[in-house]
Amino acid sequence: MCAAKGYRLRIVTSDAFSEDKLTQMAALGAELTLVPSEGGKITRQLILEMIAAAREISRQPGTCWTDQLNNRDSIAGYHPMGEEIWEQTGGTIDAFVQSVGTSASLQGVATVLRRHHPKVRILAVEPAESAVLSGGQAGPHKIEGIGIGYLPPLWDAGLADEVLPVPTADAEAMARRLAREEGIFAGTSSGANVLGAIRAGERLGPDARIATLLVDSGLKYLRTDVYRR
Repeated sequence: MCAAKGYRLRIVTSDAFSEDKLTQMAALGAELTLVPSEGGKITRQLILEMIAAAREISRQPGTCWTDQLNNRDSIAGYHPMGEEIWEQTGGTIDAFVQSVGTSASLQGVATVLRRHHPKVRILAVEPAESAVLSGGQAGPHKIEGIGIGYLPPLWDAGLADEVLPVPTADAEAMARRLAREEGIFAGTSSGANVLGAIRAGERLGPDARIATLLVDSGLKYLRTDVYRR
């Protein structure tokens, strides 16, 4: 969008995120600020350092900081997705499963689904290595885009019926299975979402209708441990 509009775009990221993502952003004209990680893993400290770097950039004249972790407008941006899920399931959905980064997508979709069906179950997914939503300790993990190591500012604990911790290795294995068995080429958080949906299905039974999201393409993970084998 910035390339099309002619806006200068500066993105704060890290070597903890896939090289393919960084290459794609740079190809579209983004100026990247890389914050070094500990062993290529996502940690609470890394997220805080990235936020601090973005805050420093935001002080420059003529700069707008999107501040995704605190941007409540992003929640409403997912309301149309909630309506789409409701319509495509014919109003018969029993559960919605989504991994939590900022928590905007979970909240936006869940708000709409609950408006239509107050008893729909909402299940949040997080990295098992950093299961802070479940009341556990923060720790390093490699499921990109989720698990910031502390409660996201937008997180509403009363919205989710359950939090499902998924280990990084299991999420990666499911992403590979989706590609090889279903022809669906997706990333690690998508693998975590599918695992969460399977767990929900095991509990709710074979007639339950469960929706989840496959967030991005496996093309963004070609040079990661997920597919580089």
